[in-house]
Amino acid sequence: MLNLKIKIFCLLFILPFTHTVAAESADEIISSVEHLLWGKTVQGEYEMSIRTPYWQRTLKMKVWMKRPDRSFIRIIAPAKEKGIGSLRINNEMWNYLPKVERTIKVPPSMMLQPWMGSDFSNDDLVKESSIINDYTKKVLGKVKINNQSAYQIELTPLPDAAVVWGRIVYFIRVADRMPLRMEYYDERGNVVKTLSFSKVRELDGRKIPTHWVMQSSAKPENSTTIVVKKVRFDRVIADKIFTLRNLRKRR
Repeated sequence: MLNLKIKIFCLLFILPFTHTVAAESADEIISSVEHLLWGKTVQGEYEMSIRTPYWQRTLKMKVWMKRPDRSFIRIIAPAKEKGIGSLRINNEMWNYLPKVERTIKVPPSMMLQPWMGSDFSNDDLVKESSIINDYTKKVLGKVKINNQSAYQIELTPLPDAAVVWGRIVYFIRVADRMPLRMEYYDERGNVVKTLSFSKVRELDGRKIPTHWVMQSSAKPENSTTIVVKKVRFDRVIADKIFTLRNLRKRR
C-alpha cells in the first residue's frame, strides 16, 4: 500500500516537475546560443565560399540584423555581384538586382530556395523563422561530437508557425554552450542538410564559431562555407537600413 502511494505521488508531483525543468532547460540553452551568435542586433562582414565539383566562387557581404524581425544583406564583392541585396521586414522579403535595377519580392514558397546558388536558403540567411519563437524544444540527451560532450536538442515547429522544416536537431557543447552542429529535417523525417560550426575565436568581446559549413544530403559533394570576418553585437542600427530605398542603392 505504501509503495502504491509513493508511485502515485511521483506521477502527480515529481514527474511533471521534472518535465517542466527539462523543457525550461532546453529553452534556456537555445536562447543562450542564439544570443551568442546574433545578440539583439548584429552587423558585420562575412565571406561566403560556394564549392561544387564543377565550379566555385566566393562572395563578400555586409550584414545587418535587428532580431527577430529585420535583416539586410549587401554583397560588396566580386564586382560581378556587387550591389545585390536582400531585405526582410517581418514576414516579407525582397531581393535587389542592380544590373537590371529590379526589386523582386520573394514569396513564402521560395524561402527554401538557395540564396545566390549556395547551400543556404533564403530563410537561413535572413532568418525569417525564429528558433526561439517558432519551435518547441526538448533535450533528447547527451552525445559525443568530435569527442566533445554535447546536448542533443530537438526543435519541433509550433502548429501555426510559418516554418519550412519538419524539425531541427541542434548539438550544443555542454562545457560552454557553443554550437557544434544543426541538422535540418523535412516533414518525412529525412535529413535535408547539416550545418557545422568550427574555428572559435574572440570577436567583439565574445567567443564565437567563425566557420559555418552547410552541406546538402542530396549533394554531399557540394558545400558552402561562411566565414565571419568582422562583427559587432548589440549596437544601435538605424531604421533606414531596413528600407526598400536603401535596398535599391548600389552600395
